[in-house]
Parts: sequence; C-alpha cells; structure tokens
Amino acid sequence: MPEKQHPANDHPPVDVVGRSLPRCDAADKALGNTKYAEDYFLPGMLYGKVLRSEHAAAKILSIDTRNAEKLSGVRAVMTAKDVPHNETITRFGQTHTVGGFEGLYRILADKKVRFMGEGVALVAADTPAIAEEAARLIRVDYQPLPGVFDPFEALKRGAHRVGEESSNLVCYYKVRQGDITEGFAASDVIVKNTYRVPFQEHAYIEPEAGLAWIDDDGVINIQVCTQVIEHYREIADVLGLSYNKVRVKGTWIGGGFGGKEDITVETYLALLTWKTKRPVKMAYSREESIICHGKRHPYIMTYKTGATREGKLMALEAKLVSDAGAYVYLSPWVLLYSTVGAAGPYKIPHVKIDARTVLTNNTFSSAFRGFGVPQVCFAYESQMDELAERLHLSPLELRRRNYLRKGEATATGYVLEHYAASPEAAEKALEALGEKTKSKSPAVKIGRGIGSSMTSYGRMVFLHDTSRSYVGMELDGSVTVRCGVQDLGGGQASSLAQIAAEILGVSMADTRVFIADTALTPIAGTTTATRQLYMSGNATSMAAKEVRKNLLDKAGEILGAEPGDLDLRDGIISVMNDPSRSVPLNTVVRACASSGISLFHIAQFNAPARELVDFKKGQGQVFPDFTFGTHAAEVAVDVETGKIDVLKLAACFDVGKAINPQAVEGQLEGGTIQGMGYALLEDVILDKGITLTPSFSEYLIPTSLDAVDVRCILIESGDGIGPFGAKGVGEPSLVSAAPALANAVRDAIGAGIPDLPLTRNAS
Repeated sequence: MPEKQHPANDHPPVDVVGRSLPRCDAADKALGNTKYAEDYFLPGMLYGKVLRSEHAAAKILSIDTRNAEKLSGVRAVMTAKDVPHNETITRFGQTHTVGGFEGLYRILADKKVRFMGEGVALVAADTPAIAEEAARLIRVDYQPLPGVFDPFEALKRGAHRVGEESSNLVCYYKVRQGDITEGFAASDVIVKNTYRVPFQEHAYIEPEAGLAWIDDDGVINIQVCTQVIEHYREIADVLGLSYNKVRVKGTWIGGGFGGKEDITVETYLALLTWKTKRPVKMAYSREESIICHGKRHPYIMTYKTGATREGKLMALEAKLVSDAGAYVYLSPWVLLYSTVGAAGPYKIPHVKIDARTVLTNNTFSSAFRGFGVPQVCFAYESQMDELAERLHLSPLELRRRNYLRKGEATATGYVLEHYAASPEAAEKALEALGEKTKSKSPAVKIGRGIGSSMTSYGRMVFLHDTSRSYVGMELDGSVTVRCGVQDLGGGQASSLAQIAAEILGVSMADTRVFIADTALTPIAGTTTATRQLYMSGNATSMAAKEVRKNLLDKAGEILGAEPGDLDLRDGIISVMNDPSRSVPLNTVVRACASSGISLFHIAQFNAPARELVDFKKGQGQVFPDFTFGTHAAEVAVDVETGKIDVLKLAACFDVGKAINPQAVEGQLEGGTIQGMGYALLEDVILDKGITLTPSFSEYLIPTSLDAVDVRCILIESGDGIGPFGAKGVGEPSLVSAAPALANAVRDAIGAGIPDLPLTRNAS
C-alpha cells in the first residue's frame, strides 16, 4: 500500500476532514424538521393523478375523457395529444451525449402501451379523492397484444416487437483479450455455470413526489425528490420552453439508489401546472411506485472459467443477457458497466465477453445502486468459490493468487493507475468475522464466504464530465458553499461542507451548504455513478483554495509574513513558527472586502477525458478509477427447512481518505444490508408483465429484525482521485455483499445456488 499522504496539500491538516463530525443536516433530520417532497404545500394547489395501463402490451384504440372532465373539481385532463412534445430522449442530465446510448421514451402512451403501469393520462383536481375518481372515469379502449416477456424469446425471429424498432435488441457489447481457445487449452480445471438474478425494487424511503407552480415571471418551478435536477432541460423540451423558464429544486431527503435518476413526476407536474396555471402536487403511493418505475436489471449470465492446477486463472468466457423491459432508458449504460466489470478484480490473460440487453414488455429496467456490477459480481465470485473447491484451495488463497495489482491491466486493457487493495481488504474482512460460530443443532450448518469487487466511481471518461461549486467567505468569517449537488440522504452535501471548512480553517458549525437548485446553485451534475465526492468534492476544494489564497495573501500583508509561512485554523491566521503573531480570520475577511479582493470563487472541475473505447474489441479506458473491497459473511442454514440466518457481516474497502469516517461507515452498513436483501429476500415477480409483488406485503426487504451489525473496516490508501485522495464508496458498498452471502451458503451446504434470491425455491 502506498504511504499515506495528504494529496494536494498546500496547507497543513486541521481537525475537520478525517473526523466523524455530525453531518450538517443531521440535527434537522433527527428532529423531523427536514421536509420530504410530499410535505411541501401551497395555497390553492391541485392534486395530480396518473392513469396507468392495466395491460403489459396493447394497442390504444381510443381514450374517452369526457366523463372525467365533467366531474366537479376536475381542472385538467391530459392525454398524449395534449403534450406539446410527447417524445423525449433520456440522457440522465449529461450535457455531452454519445450516439447509441440514448433511448427515446414517451411522456404518455400514444397508440400502444408497452408495460403495465405505463402512464396513459393525467388528471389535476381539487382533492386527491376527486383526482382518483376522475382517473377511474377515463375510458380507454385497448386491443391486447401478445407481448414478449423473456429476453431470449424477444430475440427470436418473429417475436412481438415491443416498440417501433426493427429489433428488440437494444445493444451488444463485447470484450476480446488474448485467445480464449488457447486459454482453456492451458487450463487444468474448467467451471461452467449459468446464473440468474432478478428484478430488484429500490424501496426508497419516500416514493416519487413533488410540487410545481408558476412564479410571477412565468417560470415553472418544481420542488421534487430527484437525483438529477438537470432534467429541467428535458422538461423544457417537452413543453417547448426555453431552459431558463424551468427551475428544478431538490430535497434533502427521500432516498434514490438510482431510481430517481430518471424523470419520475417532474414532467407530469410541469404539464399540469402549465395547463391549469395553478400549483399542482403529485405523490405516488408505494404500490404505484413499485409498478411504474424502473428496476434493477435481471440478468442471465453463463460463465466459463478456467485455471491451472496451481490456481492461476487462464480464461474467462461470459455471455450476459439483461432484460431492459419496455423502454431503453439507461440499459445501454448499465450493460457497459456490466461488460467492463464482468471479469472482476482479477488478472486473466484470455477473456471473451458478449453482452446484450433486450426489450421486453416487462416493467422497464434502469439505474440501481451498483449500476450493472452487482449482477456480474455474483456470477464471477460464485465461479471463484467453485474453482477453489475443485483446486482444493481456500477461497481466499485462490483470490490472492489472481487479484489485480496497481500497474496491471484489466480485461479491457486499462492499466490500473492507483492502489488496488483487494488482497488487504479480503484478509481484513475475513478476519473481522472473528471466531467461527458453533452450531447448536445437527440440522444447522454454519458457513462462511467472501465476495470481492472492483467498482468504478465517476462517470465514463468519454463523457467529459464536469462539476461546479461556489465557495464564499461571509464578513463574519463564516463560509457558504453553493453547489447543485443532489443529496437525498447520502451525505454528499455535508462532505462538501467538511472539505470547505478544512481548507478555510473554520468549524462545520460555521459552514452552510445550499444545494440542488437549477436557478441558484452552480450545476454539479448528477448524483449517480458514485461521482459527487469525486467531482463536486474536487470542485469545492478548488474553489476553497482560491479563497484561501486571497485570505493568506492579505494576512501576509497584515502580519508582515510570506503567505506560505501562515497557518489557517480555528478562525485564526498565524505565523507557523511564531503563533503570537496572529490575526482573527474575520479581520482579514473585512480587510479583503475593503480592498476589493474577492471573497468567493466558482470552480469547475473537469474529469479527465478520453476517447471512446474500441467497441470492436472492448479495449480502452472506460472509467477514471475503481474502488476495491471485500464483503465477508457467516450464515447458519437449516438443511431441513432451508432457513438462512445471517450471523455476521463484514465490509472492508479502500476509501482512499475518509472525509467523515462515520458517514463512510454508514454507507458501508447501508449498502451491505441492501445487498443482503438482494441475496436473500428481494424479487419483483412478474407474470406476463403483471407485477405480483406490488407492496411491501409481498415484496420483502430486510427489516431491523433481519439486519446484523456490519463490521466496517476502512483502508485509507490516500491514492484516490477525489479530494484529499478519497475514493467513492456509495455504490461499491453493495456490490459484493450478495456473492459473499451466496458463498457462505455454499460453504454451509456444500453446493452452490446459481440464482438470487437464495430461497428454498432457487434452483
């Protein structure tokens, strides 16, 4: 591991970054003062409702809205014909587009419906009850279509066409490295299996909700729980408005996990308030949310892995097929993540990967925490444990012999430029489980397993990603940060406050952050792809350093010292070798103001940019960096009933630098438990496109009774590309949890289970 450093250290460390300080939003959330999107209210507001298709595949022959429009209290009924521009392209907020990745979708279904729950009509009424009744009064004449619900069936000649495209195949990626035939010929042991993983529901704390209104300047304002305030551009396109006529403001709470990366209620709210000229509120029920929004992609993955008798991996062949559901949305992006991550954190000389994503008439799939990597991690880590068994090696030892190290190339040919902590993380995670639990019954078998992962943070390098942040000093010495970062509970905003406070030598209490407002905060990009600490953190650091420079220059004049000889901490600027020579920070701030020296700076951080990868061979750099880590699990399996009890969980990840260790541990704990749900419980069940698990009565997620304490171990290599050498951990914290549990079950019962969730019904 590289020596720990303080990257970009043009000031000595103070006591803000690296400490487990209360988050800036903690008190308000603990006291219940923070508003959910559904909590917002305006006098005279209307209530919006979406009429949704009860069919998974059907032609729309006619829509009769007359009875709904006659109902007292109904102020608007809209169908596709009432939407100025009913078709738009999902770009999830990026300003730089790349051909072949964007998918067309409709605001409201027109001529046909493609999945159960697709929006067909909108209603705005004086009360929620009237809006519900009006939606029931809309008569839609459908002609059911056969539909297609299996991706392999969807690829067959003559299969029902989900959309207007000539084929249900959305896209196809591949990786070619070495000679796969030669690799298997050199292998003494070959393991081949097919793995299946299900749809997974985000189950965020607040279903989709928001409030829209038109201000005195004619600007449509939308207060919404979202991960992407930059959707204001697509909303404006739908209405045919200039971009400065739409304002989107995010909330501080609600949860997202990728499910609020796509547009949810925003466009519906904008349309209804544009039509009625009244404030409109819309909030989905939990059942509506589960039925209508995107899920984690189900995958069918066939893996063939070869190794020598000494345990050296030689060859990997993988075939990935994902179910995109009814619309493209982010499926091409997710598939690319899966393709790049399909070989895992291992050095394998011969690799052949073929990956496809396919349209069906199921609920559409889109972004979910981990973004296509948890699926393949389950497959490649299951392969590793079976190989270890066949080679009579421990799972840890087989991995040790094959982990990628810094300076070695991934399957896509990218040479790792930063520390790869896999060996250390695996050893520490397994060690954290402590002494093995003893079984109290012959029918209960105890098993242990590990799962290692390599997960990117930051968006794809060919997107030329940017983020902006404002940092300013107030005249009393307090600090203001303005950044368009969306923070729905992940703590991104508080990290920015901690970074600014560190650099400007003030306390967290004296630092205020304003976030997620397209009209008032600099655009910071999406809260996706584990990018905000990396991108907005670096932008905030850059801005704060510019302000710091001005302060030290002026303080140097006051104290008669060189700026480089000054220390700034605890609201005091002093000469390092002579602390008696000092001046209060607010005195220097006022002196700067009197001299016309800038006390604020807006910085833009530009991610390193690369050209598109070679898609013919799948070679090149796709991501700026990776986070490496390992989960370890201990389970008890009752072989008579199939019941699985999780006894212990541990997570060890190289976080580069923990800006706030307690917040990082919170991410690891949350991701691990969410991964436990993916492994053991969660499964959105559809029958010919009809959701059979539309509530938390049928769709089970882990509760406090299921969860165990997660033992978190932080490695701080200081070798990340975020501020102070930090790496992203939000998504990596989930990725390897499910395979660790699956491998623990395998260890307990002596056989691998190729399907998630690991229930008694799994094959």
